[in-house]
Formats: sequence, C-alpha cells, structure tokens
Amino acid sequence: MNVIQDEERGPMGAPGGRRIVAGVSGSLGSLTALHRAAAEARVTSADLWAVLAWEPPGGEISHRGGPCPAPMAAWRRMAHERLLSALEDAFGGAGPEVPLRCLVIRGKPGDALLAAADQPDDLLVVGAGARGRLRRAMWPSVARYCLARACCPVLAVPPSPLQNSLAAAHRRNAWKLPLDARELAD
Repeated sequence: MNVIQDEERGPMGAPGGRRIVAGVSGSLGSLTALHRAAAEARVTSADLWAVLAWEPPGGEISHRGGPCPAPMAAWRRMAHERLLSALEDAFGGAGPEVPLRCLVIRGKPGDALLAAADQPDDLLVVGAGARGRLRRAMWPSVARYCLARACCPVLAVPPSPLQNSLAAAHRRNAWKLPLDARELAD
C-alpha cells in the first residue's frame, strides 16, 4: 500500500484526474463505504483516496495552549496504524486494485472529508451509519454533515446487511444467551 501522508488541515485538492474520496474510521459501515468507493473508482478509472480523521483526546480545545509533541506524535502514529488496519481488513494484502492515496488528517471527520473532497468533480463516499433518533441525538452523523456542506456529489452507503446479524450476535453474547449459528445464515 502507499505511504500515508499526514495533513493537518486545509485544502487537499490537486488539479487533475477524478478522485473518489472515502471516509475511513475502521467501523463496519466505513469498510462497506470503502468497498463501494473502490468499486466506483474501478468503474470510472478514478483514484481512490482513503481519509481517516483524528483528534487529540479531549478535542482540540484541550490542546490549544501548546500540546506536548510526544503525545501528539503517538496519537498521529496510532491514527496511521488504524488506517492501515482498516485497509488491510477491507482489501487484504491485494489492495483495492485502483490507484490509492491514503490521508490521515488531524481534525473533525466532517471537516477533514470536505477538505479532501474539495473539487466539484470529486465523489465523496461515506457510510450512512445507524439510523434511529437516539443514535442521531447521541452521535452526530458525519454523513449528514457532508451531505449538507459538500461542493461535490456525496454517496451515503447504507450499512451492510451483515451488520444487523453481527449486532444481534453481539447482543446475545452480552446477555449470555445461547447462539444458534443457523440464525446468522438467514
């Protein structure tokens, strides 16, 4: 896989070929979106940009007075490792079979994705995430943020059908209920 370039903030776009920008967090929804982005890149002969955003623990406000360089370097390195792990989980050793550029950006996920997908001919691909009032109230949606503010088309990929089965199995484990593997095949 390509070398990861770390960007702090600001415009990322470069004139040239078409880009498919995919938000990556390592979640099942983001891996589903990454697969869809790779498929779109193959069909349109575009470059795939995998973007992972990170913030220091406690957010940016707690580090404005002068962050200590050692922890910041460690957090940046952990973000790089998380992106590589997500790419490995999504594609294995073969990679996405399209030109790939990896970016780790310090900042809020929505802002980082909009900075990366800053050209009108880009396509921004994000996972739509879980639906429901409680989840929306507790965790703001990056997909909704991007849909409202992007200067390029945005493709919000719904969760994988396997995600419901995985969540059901996880609930059964949490409640120590017996698990019948035949239920997962439905």
